Order: sequence, then C-alpha cells, then structure tokens
Amino acid sequence: MSTFIYFLCLSLLTSVSKSMIDSTSLYLSPTILFPDYQNMLISFKIYIYTPPNALSFSSPTESNFFTCLQNSPFVTQNPEAAQLYFVPFSSNLSTRSVARFIRDLRMEFPYWNRTLGADHFYVSCAGLGYESDRNLVELKKNSVQISCFPVTEGRFVPHKDITFPPLANITRASHAQGNRTAKYLGFVRYNGVKESKLVNELRKDSDFLIESEPSNGKTLVGRLGSSVFCLFEYGADVSGIGEALRFGCVPVMVMDRPMQDLPLMDVIGWQKIAIFVGSRGGVKEVKRVLDRTCKDDECAGRRRLGVVASQHFVWNHMPQPYDSFHMVMYQLWLRRHTIRYARREFV
Repeated sequence: MSTFIYFLCLSLLTSVSKSMIDSTSLYLSPTILFPDYQNMLISFKIYIYTPPNALSFSSPTESNFFTCLQNSPFVTQNPEAAQLYFVPFSSNLSTRSVARFIRDLRMEFPYWNRTLGADHFYVSCAGLGYESDRNLVELKKNSVQISCFPVTEGRFVPHKDITFPPLANITRASHAQGNRTAKYLGFVRYNGVKESKLVNELRKDSDFLIESEPSNGKTLVGRLGSSVFCLFEYGADVSGIGEALRFGCVPVMVMDRPMQDLPLMDVIGWQKIAIFVGSRGGVKEVKRVLDRTCKDDECAGRRRLGVVASQHFVWNHMPQPYDSFHMVMYQLWLRRHTIRYARREFV
C-alpha cells in the first residue's frame, strides 16, 4: 500500500511539474522523456548486492544518492526481476579489493557473466582508471560508472558513464527575478576558475566580479542575480552551476578541450542554457564570444530555460519528481537494454 501511495503522489506531482514546463526545447527528446519517465517510475527495478564491508563515500553526493536509492521503490529483493544491478563499494577500497569483490559476484551470482557486467553500475566520485585485472577491465569497460563532475581525463567513457549533478551550496529558495538589473557582465565565484592569465585579466576588468573569498548565501544570491553570466572553468569548482541556472545567471564554461562528461547530457541540450569558450584568447575573446552568442532576446531565452533546467540540479533528502536523484535514475533507465548471454556450464 505504501508503494502504491508513493507512486500515486509521485505521479500527481510529476503531472504538476510537467504542466509547469512550457519550454520543451530545453530537452533533447521531450516527446519521449515525459512518458518514458512515467514508465520508469512504474517499471524500473534495481538489485543491490551486499557490499564487501561497511560503506563510506568521499563526497556527500555519493552518500545522498545511495541513501535515496536504498529507500526508493526502485530497489527489488528479487534479482531475477531487476533490469540493472548496483555494485556498491567504498570510495577508499583498494583496486585489488574491488577486483576480488567482482570475482566473488561472478562466482556467486549468474548475472555478471551473462552480460560481462554491462547491466551493472557503480559509484565512484573520482572515477576508476584502467587496470590489467580481468574483473576491473570488465567493470571499467562494460559497467556504468556514476562519477562527480568534472571527471579526471581518461576516467570517463562517453555514452556509457554518467556524472552526478553538483550538490548545491544554497538551500532551496526563490528563483530568478522576472525584472533583473545586471550590475556585472560576468561573475566568478570563489574557486570557480584556476589561477591563470585569463583570471588576472578578468580581475582588472570592471565588467567582471571575481570573488577573493567565499561569500555567504545572501551575498551569493545577490551576485548571481545581478550578473548576466557566471563563469566556471572546467577542472575547478563547478558546484555552483545549478545555483547559477536557478537565479538566471547564464553559465559560461571555460575549457580548452571537449567536454563529454556534463551532467544530464542524455536529457538536456546544454548549448541552449550555457556558453562554451576557450581560455587561450584572454578576456577579449571571452567578451567577443559572449556578445556574439547572447544578444538580449537570446539571453532572456537562455535564462528562462536555465531556470527550468535548475529543478534537475536539486538534491533532496526525500526525492522529488525530476530532481537530481530521479534524473540520474532516468539516465540509468536509458541504459537498461543490454545483450544477455545464455549461461554456460563449464566442466
């Protein structure tokens, strides 16, 4: 009965959320997303293996996800009914111990061998590197890895792996104001970019506000609301992306290589809510790109879509429709189709 009530409430809330979303152009496949999401709520089942030891995670996002998953109706105690299998292990577990854990799963259960781990997933904030052990090779190559954004280069497999939406520092509050006056062209929060020639140029430019120390919640909200753009450098602290979107500050991702590990890449069109620019051209190039790609009307559209997208960057202790937890689950749901080999008996 409690599961039925959960799904009933979730469906009602989902209908409300859907009616509020009039900007379907934000999504890559809006006609598929909403009915498929509803199907996921009803049909998706995950089996969680017993971890080899007490779990400890290196980030609050990992811990929050695991807690939400454990308490969700997605979990089944019947492994035969599951579409995916979760391989839980601590962040500080050695690669040798992880390999031993996979070996034990291979010997105790039939599910790993029938897909070579392709219908399994695991959480690793830093991401796993490549190892020579067969068990680790299959885990890295075949299983879905969920990591923290951004992932170290070489530890993320595009189209297979997933990244968590960053955990926001501001508790859920008001959204972007309808009539906002921009005081700054660009805002860079503390640790949002790494020390570089570009940062030195930004500090000297009065159009940009660069934080020299962390600001409190109220000050940060004011700065987000009074800036047209919020700059984030790939590899620095990007945890404020969801907050920037919520308060109408268009994210500008500064990077010098392709970004293939953005959160929710299977769901939203990032080019519609953010701007991507290289760092080598200095502040003049940054300004040129911002001026060329974000005129007044277009910027208003980006801000509007960004506010819609921000609901997917909220982590709740009790998961809500379309929040970060459910969108991670939806990306897992999209990866549930795998080839399952017939079980072989070896003599």
